[in-house]
Amino acid sequence: MSSESSRNWKLTLAYDGTDFHGWQVQPQLATVQGELAAAIERITGESVLPQGSGRTDAGVHALGQVASFLLAAPIPPANLHRALNRTLPDSIRVSQAEVAPQGFHARHSATGKSYEYRIHRGEICPPWLARYVYALNWPLSVEAMKQAAALVIGEHDFTSFAAADPDLEQRSRPEAECSNTRVVRESSWQIEYDLLIYRVEGDGFLHHMVRNLVGTFLEVGRGAMAPAEISAILTARDRQLAGPTAPARGLFLARVEYGLPHPML
Repeated sequence: MSSESSRNWKLTLAYDGTDFHGWQVQPQLATVQGELAAAIERITGESVLPQGSGRTDAGVHALGQVASFLLAAPIPPANLHRALNRTLPDSIRVSQAEVAPQGFHARHSATGKSYEYRIHRGEICPPWLARYVYALNWPLSVEAMKQAAALVIGEHDFTSFAAADPDLEQRSRPEAECSNTRVVRESSWQIEYDLLIYRVEGDGFLHHMVRNLVGTFLEVGRGAMAPAEISAILTARDRQLAGPTAPARGLFLARVEYGLPHPML
């Protein structure tokens, strides 16, 4: 299949990551990328490997993941959209299917991403929420957590908040391959009913970075760490100084940005 005779597709999709071993295809394991590739092949007869904006780990969810791939089949976007949602498991839904410019790539063209981490603060977590939140009713100083979260806004080396990743995800900028420096434009906590939600937006994220930030902010919230220690942890570039990794089930890839990034908040 030549790229000249193919159309470049962009899908926006949401998924419940609970029963998947992450985004990236793995032999003999259920993955989002693998399910999507299989659905496309059943519909069009073409074997493609959709490229996501980034990998989500096992148990992590998505509200607005983006995937791109080439297809020779001249299928109308509305037809592909309907067919995918009929073919995919109920835990994966395509919200939009569109033909993209030939140079578009879900990962390389991205200029930013937003994540949400959701913590249920009630005494009893409803069973219909349990797959999608970290149920935690410890006493927490949310004000201290807000102060800590604000300290990671800006351009920093986030080595202290990164897990070792043998298949390092690159940003669109070439230096990302060897740099742990990222620009965070928003980092904040909000209370919404029984949920405590962390929202973070930036130009890219390291492996487990959001979950490690959340785990560290929770240490601040319970009084084991002072908010001001976040700056020292960033400077040290030492993962052992930061807090534990928060569970995967509370994390959502909320949105992927293309084009000009939002101004720093």
